[in-house]
Amino acid sequence: MNNIEAVETVDVVVIGAGQAGLSSAYHLRRTGFEPGRDFVVLDHSPGPGGAWQFRWPSLTYGKVHGMHSLPGMELTDADPARPSSEVIAEYFDTYERTFDLRVRRPVDVRAVREGPDRRLLVETSAGTWATRALINATGTWDRPFVPRYPGQETFRGRQLHTAQYPGPQAFAGQRVVVVGGGASGTQHLLEIAPHASATTWVTRRPPVFREGPFTEDVGRAAVALVEERVRQGLPPKSVVSVTGLPLNDAVRQGLADGVLDRRPMFERITPDGVEWSDGQRVEADVILWATGFRAVIDHLAPLHLREPGGGIRVEGTRAVADPRVHLVGYGPSASTIGANRAGRAAVRDIRRLLAEEPVAA
Repeated sequence: MNNIEAVETVDVVVIGAGQAGLSSAYHLRRTGFEPGRDFVVLDHSPGPGGAWQFRWPSLTYGKVHGMHSLPGMELTDADPARPSSEVIAEYFDTYERTFDLRVRRPVDVRAVREGPDRRLLVETSAGTWATRALINATGTWDRPFVPRYPGQETFRGRQLHTAQYPGPQAFAGQRVVVVGGGASGTQHLLEIAPHASATTWVTRRPPVFREGPFTEDVGRAAVALVEERVRQGLPPKSVVSVTGLPLNDAVRQGLADGVLDRRPMFERITPDGVEWSDGQRVEADVILWATGFRAVIDHLAPLHLREPGGGIRVEGTRAVADPRVHLVGYGPSASTIGANRAGRAAVRDIRRLLAEEPVAA
């Protein structure tokens, strides 16, 4: 089905079936688009759940920060002790079936390029779709970021990223260096410390802990900062990077116990650990990189949407360089509630675009 004769034609292709993709699909369906005929949702994961299905078992639903229900169906009565990967995968599965979204999976999107008649060609492992508009909701999970440091390849221990984190028991009796000042880094440290023989926390910048509730005003201010970056065509930062870390009871205990005793970034990696510029060393069996993720947008490269700053310049959800392309769950809409709102906004813009552009004969 990969030849040119097998191209399927739709009005909208949604790439990704996480929170952003399902929200977008819901709003398409709600406003009259028929799944399969007018739009298609393509997802490369083996089953429902978006990136949540790959989270480590010790990340229970009760530990999830700020999970917001999808539009049209609340997530209620979830057991906080169950793994979030199970709870949210089941919820997404029910959601897809309830609204008959007909997600196609597993489908790997390889490239999106210009096609005939002002359509975009979405080339995938399951064939090619020609579409009038595209909602890119691919998130970040598949592009973990690990910075480069001198000596990295000489380290005799194990290096892994948050994306491969197996849970705290895997570090029993080991000396662990955790790199990263975000929520994942602190969660990993607090979980690993009771099992490891020693932990060391290293961050580029001193962590900022946030006192008090996460109000709507705080959230809006944080989103505005992230939004300004994408307006300038810069790679987006996470919302968490500008809000700080919530100072909850577990974090307070970690600070009191010395588990969250942060050290500045090391200068190099040695075969046996890490070393600072003043000659101080820490021996390690494991380096755990809690250093975040980057947006999964390489498949859009043929459209030349990237700005010199490295990001895609976006107004709302619309790519400034191509109004047919909307990025949902990118930058300011990367939070779960942000993805819901962005999905609705993207569909509203796409309806307007399609009404203005008659279908080619």
